[in-house]
Amino acid sequence: MEFLDVVRRRRTTNGAFLPDPVSEEHQRLLMEVAGRAPSQLNSQPWRFVIVEERPTIEAIAQISGESMTEAMSNGTFFERYKPYFRFSKEEMERRRDGMLFDRLPAPLRPFTSQVFTARGQKLMNAMRVPQSLGEENRKLVAGSPLLLGVMLDRSEYRPGELSSFYSVFSMGAAMENVWLTTVELGMGIQFVSFPMEVPGRWDEIVRLLQVPDDLELMAVYRLGYLPPQQRRPPIDWTSEQRRLPSQYVFRGTCATPQEGWDQRTTG
Repeated sequence: MEFLDVVRRRRTTNGAFLPDPVSEEHQRLLMEVAGRAPSQLNSQPWRFVIVEERPTIEAIAQISGESMTEAMSNGTFFERYKPYFRFSKEEMERRRDGMLFDRLPAPLRPFTSQVFTARGQKLMNAMRVPQSLGEENRKLVAGSPLLLGVMLDRSEYRPGELSSFYSVFSMGAAMENVWLTTVELGMGIQFVSFPMEVPGRWDEIVRLLQVPDDLELMAVYRLGYLPPQQRRPPIDWTSEQRRLPSQYVFRGTCATPQEGWDQRTTG
């Protein structure tokens, strides 16, 4: 596959993976490309823990599902991220950012525009939507053949200092290498984010993975091979649109948007 094709095909996987184990060859390759990312003074601050053990995956899945239920029940998730919700293709085309919620449970579809309001929150809670979504999330994580924990060396990751920016930047580059390589390997990847949304739940994962004090657990991802046909979750979103160059590129100074590139944007 050509490199630009890989970049343009990069996606987040919201659905299930095949149950097949990720081959050791592919695991090694993913870690190799991560290790080839740039880092300040070649500090290579990243560390990774590969998790295939079923009890650990299922325990993290339980934490993730419960966290999703709590964050969606108390409204913190919707309040925090409502600037990114879009409810029509027209809005998505105009804004060209955020997430298009074009799939909701059937009983909620008549209330699509109100889902993320106080009234919608009460309706969702009455219908136990957060519980059903949390269970779907638990199943997705539990059904993943591999989890990947991403850590930073605390001697480099010192919040408030410049070294912290360097190390986080390097970690992002390492994970982008991993993400792009999953496209080439016919795999999918998704950030297991909900345990970060609820106080105390991330610490449980830190203990499960036995992260030492000199490392900071920054993220956990689920990975696996993609099935030929993917079933969409009960609540799903798409994010195909990208901002046009004139919306994020400037020429000479930040007072002059780039002109003439928008019509040549592909994908």
